[in-house]
Amino acid sequence: MTSLSRGENAAHPDRIDTSRPHPARMYDYFLGGKDNYEVDQRAAEQFMKAAPEVREGVLANRHFMHRAVRHVVAEGGIRQILDVGTGLPTEPNVHQIARSLAPETRVAYVDNDPIVATHSRALADDPDTAVVLADLRDPRAILDHPGVRAVIDFDRPVALLLVAVVHFVADAEDPAGIVETLREALPAGSYLVLSHATGDVHEDRREGAAAVYNKATASLNLRSHAAVLDLFGDFSMVEPGLVRVTDWRPEQARRPDAPPIGIYGGVARKGA
Repeated sequence: MTSLSRGENAAHPDRIDTSRPHPARMYDYFLGGKDNYEVDQRAAEQFMKAAPEVREGVLANRHFMHRAVRHVVAEGGIRQILDVGTGLPTEPNVHQIARSLAPETRVAYVDNDPIVATHSRALADDPDTAVVLADLRDPRAILDHPGVRAVIDFDRPVALLLVAVVHFVADAEDPAGIVETLREALPAGSYLVLSHATGDVHEDRREGAAAVYNKATASLNLRSHAAVLDLFGDFSMVEPGLVRVTDWRPEQARRPDAPPIGIYGGVARKGA
């Protein structure tokens, strides 16, 4: 997950900006991947000094995504998934998790980084999967994109994934309005799966951690529990509600010395 750029690269998504750190490539580095550049590595190392638990955090976030996808497919009956801000693919990815339960599930991946798109297409090259270059800050373009429309039928329930991406949208860019536009396009029975970084857990470090992204292609905007909960609008939260990602239906107990993770995660369903 986690890919959003600003500036020139956002205006021209076919261009790869290697002059500044990119959130998706930093995330890849945190996960131990190799699809990153020296500029990303330096920024990631700097971030880890400010937030030493970040590697455990991104792993916890991915595991939350895995559990949430299994929930919406197995218990929610979802067969269409729109994953916005997908980030560099790490196996198992969304389509692999979903299709292990329902092989007919159709998935549209959306990201504004051409590196992400290239890797995603290599991993998911089939007619039931779309990989689209588009920017979360233009939600209408995502909803109207022919690549998305080729696999997603908005007359049937959809699971919208916004996993660790909205925190890269600045307040001035109206994250609530962006998410509302996407929510409103979904029919009844759809789900929103969302995770978001917060400063609630490590308030003493929030400024230092966020500052690392000031030179990146997208800023990091830590938000409170109340602000993240507002992003779900009038959707009904699935138990246990909006909690730290480690606490959303965990499948195993955390080790006693595990650091607290400053990422909220939740799943909500749109009613009739």
